[in-house]
Formats: sequence, C-alpha cells, structure tokens
Amino acid sequence: MKKEVITTDRIARAVGPFSAAVRCGDFTFLSGQVAQDPATGKLVDGDVEAQAEQIFANIGAVLQAAGKSFDDVVRVRVYLTDMGDYAAMNAVYAKYVQQPHPARTAIAVAALPLGAKIEIDLVVG
Repeated sequence: MKKEVITTDRIARAVGPFSAAVRCGDFTFLSGQVAQDPATGKLVDGDVEAQAEQIFANIGAVLQAAGKSFDDVVRVRVYLTDMGDYAAMNAVYAKYVQQPHPARTAIAVAALPLGAKIEIDLVVG
C-alpha cells in the first residue's frame, strides 16, 4: 500500500525522525503529540489540563490537514506520567471526542518527550 505523509505548519516541528501523520489505505495514523506551542516549539506551561488542551489543538490541526475531524477518530492512546491526572485528562478529552467514542487505552509511563505530562496518539478511519 502507498503511504501519504500528512503535514501542517500549524503545529511545532517534529523533535525526531517522524511525520505528524501518515495515511495508508483507509486509515490515517497520527504520531504522538505532546503540548508543544506551535509558535515556539516549547512545551506549554501548566498542568495536565493545559497540556491536554494544547495537544487537542495540535491534533485538530493535523486532522484538518488530513481532511478529517475528531468524529473520524477510531483509536486513541493516552500516555500519562501520573495516573492521578486521569480525571483531569478525561475532562478535556470529553470536550473533543464525542459518542460514539473511539476505542481508547490510557497508559502510565515513566517519562515523555520534553518533560510532558501527557502524550496522545490516534488512528482515524
């Protein structure tokens, strides 16, 4: 299958050798997003809610570049450095992802790029 790279200048540049998203067949795979400010490339200040809001803004920009929306999301993975932030993450998540909800996993991790508290990746149909 042919791969198509999805890019946008509305998010910060990648901090590694990966694409913001790749379309392959009927699915688009978005790389993990941390709360990078598109203007500075630096992690936004604040708690997990502030970081989640920036992540969803970044994801929205990538989805738009792919011609998709949050309604097209079929799979989400959330990585948290503190599971105590789970409820706060869910409060932000619920503002962007509506029913029927995609499949989702939330995973506790030891650390994330740039010292982020949260990272999210997803698959779009």
